[in-house]
Amino acid sequence: MSTNVTAKSPAPAPAGKGGPAGGGNGLLQLMMDGMRRNMRQYGMLIALGLIVVLFAVWTDGDLLLPRNVSNLVLQNSYILILAIGMMLVIIAGHIDLSVGSLTALVGAVAAVLMVNHDVSWPVAVVLCLLIGAAAGALQGFFIAYLGIPSFIVTLAGMLLFRGLTEIFLEGQTIGPFDEGLQKVANGFLPEVGPDTNYHNLTLLLGFVVIAFVVLQEFRDRKRQQEFALEVPPTNLFLLKIVALVAAVLTVTMMLASYKGAPVVLLILGVLVVGYGYVMRNSIIGRHIYAIGGNLPAAKLSGVRDKKVTFLVFLNMGMLAALAGLVFAARFNAASPKAGVNFELEAIAASFIGGASMSGGVGTVLGAIIGGLVLGVLNNGMNLVGVGSDWQQVIKGLVLLAAVGFDVWNKRKVGS
Repeated sequence: MSTNVTAKSPAPAPAGKGGPAGGGNGLLQLMMDGMRRNMRQYGMLIALGLIVVLFAVWTDGDLLLPRNVSNLVLQNSYILILAIGMMLVIIAGHIDLSVGSLTALVGAVAAVLMVNHDVSWPVAVVLCLLIGAAAGALQGFFIAYLGIPSFIVTLAGMLLFRGLTEIFLEGQTIGPFDEGLQKVANGFLPEVGPDTNYHNLTLLLGFVVIAFVVLQEFRDRKRQQEFALEVPPTNLFLLKIVALVAAVLTVTMMLASYKGAPVVLLILGVLVVGYGYVMRNSIIGRHIYAIGGNLPAAKLSGVRDKKVTFLVFLNMGMLAALAGLVFAARFNAASPKAGVNFELEAIAASFIGGASMSGGVGTVLGAIIGGLVLGVLNNGMNLVGVGSDWQQVIKGLVLLAAVGFDVWNKRKVGS
């Protein structure tokens, strides 16, 4: 006895769900879903772009003049250096209130060595970096091995380093610095090649950066796919690539049409690439995320949390020393009042750039984006004549909005 089986043809996909009637809407929905899933990553980039556009219009284009773009890099270089270290500290679940005072102390030591004792600037730089590392290691020891909260230890460090700065400088401003150190903070790459009306070395550097960024993005996406991790839709990914290339190319052309790339921009580039690689691909980077995200679980997994915390603060001290040298060299003098509120700027840059109060979340690139948001706000408000009082109000509101967005995003993802 035979049985006739009639195969049912598949039902047509409903409009808006990828069927013929709603293919465009389906693609748009995928892109919107990708944006929502990566809002933490893209939110501040979008905000930075909007702030730049706002002040470019408000200042009649003065914000994007090549000379102002160079000044923007030079004026914020030391805050960006501090923000990189602070981001690692916050990811590990701690805070550091001493970095502003430590930058002042390092600048004071550098001035005493070079101006009063005729120490050559390369030797003074090495000694100052070692002093910064030692200061960070001392604080890290109290935090990691004695269990004293980082807030208390670094608050004590802030007072200690500020007092030592006053002692070293005896209440005076000391300068000038050696010309070689000044070029590190204020100098530009040398001119090479034929006359093209642009800075050739900066153009070459910009193209290298573009190639590196594109290659890195495709490599990261491929690695995520190999591990079956969720990746943004192809259209959104390509849109991100185009936006990144356009941004790097625009900045490159602006810098190349003035004096070229500042030397300190190369230092920042090396720091961003180096620390970004460490946090993404190294064991120590994964351990920093682990102890900030879930300390008991990290301990059970074999993470040496005390050693990691110690190294994080040692690193913060060394970066604070580097920022102190850049700041002192830029202004060609060491002052007892240097570094005031630098720690707050670095902390704000980290939180605006996507760090979480609970730790375990954040990226090095996010710290740079957060620092640039503050830098563009400062620069733009100065250009349009906003008073320092209102500048503080606006930056406070921006910080509050960034942290509020982080809390809202967590609740939305959790629900």
